[in-house]
Amino acid sequence: MSKKIKNPFEKMEQSWEEAPPHLKNKVMNDIAMAKLLTEMASLFTCNYKETINEMMKTNS
Repeated sequence: MSKKIKNPFEKMEQSWEEAPPHLKNKVMNDIAMAKLLTEMASLFTCNYKETINEMMKTNS
């Protein structure tokens, strides 16, 4: 009565191949660039409040 359903993910797993080295390098470089950009963006945007507060302080 019950039909055996084929799992499409099993077929994908069987056809798994290693990515070419040049493609791996491109992906890793893209990830490194994205991380650099996010870190630089946080450097220039997240500390505005502290920077402005420090600039507005007066020496007593």
